[in-house]
Amino acid sequence: MATADSVLALIRAYRPSFRNPHDKIAFAVHASFLASGYVLTATGPPAFSDTALSSPSTDEVGMEGWNATDDAYAFLYRKEEFGAKKSVLVKCLPMGDKLIVDALVVGGGEGKPVHLEIDVNKYDGGRENTDYSDMYNNCGELVSRLNSGILGKLDEPSASYSSSREKAREQLEDKPDDQGVGFIEPRGFQPYPSGLVDPPVPPFGESDLVPGVGAGIFPGTRHNDGGGGMLLGPNDPRWFGGVDGRPGFPGGAPDPRRPGGSTHPDLEPFGSDYDFI
Repeated sequence: MATADSVLALIRAYRPSFRNPHDKIAFAVHASFLASGYVLTATGPPAFSDTALSSPSTDEVGMEGWNATDDAYAFLYRKEEFGAKKSVLVKCLPMGDKLIVDALVVGGGEGKPVHLEIDVNKYDGGRENTDYSDMYNNCGELVSRLNSGILGKLDEPSASYSSSREKAREQLEDKPDDQGVGFIEPRGFQPYPSGLVDPPVPPFGESDLVPGVGAGIFPGTRHNDGGGGMLLGPNDPRWFGGVDGRPGFPGGAPDPRRPGGSTHPDLEPFGSDYDFI
């Protein structure tokens, strides 16, 4: 937003010539747009032409001819915000002791024009000298009114921008968390049991993609409801059909396991003769 100091600094830098109090206020309006980050692309008669409105230029221009007409002032600006460039047309119309200011975003039907009426006598300092701060009265109040009545409303996100931003947010919310094979962190507190435990056995075929760790290293609970890689040994828990509910080759002899069961199979000592090869 513009400030009184930045507006007066721009007026001093341009050193414009004023014919009447309406010139002073119209130039203060222009300086407020410059202080808010707008770039002037047309002013005076060129800003009134149909060409300037249908295909606004993006080249910055000077202030020549800004008060060439007696019954109106026109300024055409461009500004980039929210990743897009927009053009804004500002017209100031003298009407008695007031200056009527209207501003509109050019093209795209972005919104309704914003409107502000300024009491010229209230902000005209009445002194004509080389100190521009003496030419204005209540400059801070004037700039504050321009910020709230014109600039602040033009800088609000347009309806089309707000809609696209809301759509992008909904797409991110609908995106699934799991985008492929990988590690999924456990949710909530995971207590570790005391003593020696077995590492978990991943589902069938998963260890070929996500290899596990060595026996006795990763704390957890061994689950026998699935398998690791796609290669199965005779003692793999994925074989079913054994005797007395024990795993084994389908239709064949039972596949005995090593005694114990409280530790990892690779860590257990050899037991009875039928388990020793």
